[in-house]
Amino acid sequence: MQWEENAPGVLRLPSGRLVRGRALTGPALDGPDPDFAVYLLGSEPPTFAWESVWVRWPDFGLPADAARAREAFAAAWRRCATQRVEVGCAGGRGRTGTALACLAILDGVRASEALEYVRAHYDPGAVETREQERFVGGFAADLRR
Repeated sequence: MQWEENAPGVLRLPSGRLVRGRALTGPALDGPDPDFAVYLLGSEPPTFAWESVWVRWPDFGLPADAARAREAFAAAWRRCATQRVEVGCAGGRGRTGTALACLAILDGVRASEALEYVRAHYDPGAVETREQERFVGGFAADLRR
């Protein structure tokens, strides 16, 4: 089962896959729980009732382990074809937007267009730093290797 397309935070990828971005410091979102989640935080999140992966990622920075981040994004992209997948960080914009741009690349969006795609379809303030922008470009380059 997937998300409702018009639910808060839900991004429709070009293939039709749906993924939800979320601010973990905000109120819980209405609707069903995710089946799988990727949480991007500087410290380990609490335990959730659903399966989740934690990627250590300080606010305004980059993931401590880029390979782990790539694996988590690939799992999220695969699973969002048939399951409710959530990606979240504290504010739901910088790290979450960066991850969503990487999912868009996995879904076929050109690296040069991924940031604008996420900003247009998820949040205009997504991806907050130049480092995060460069990470998206590096993610695409790693896929070509």
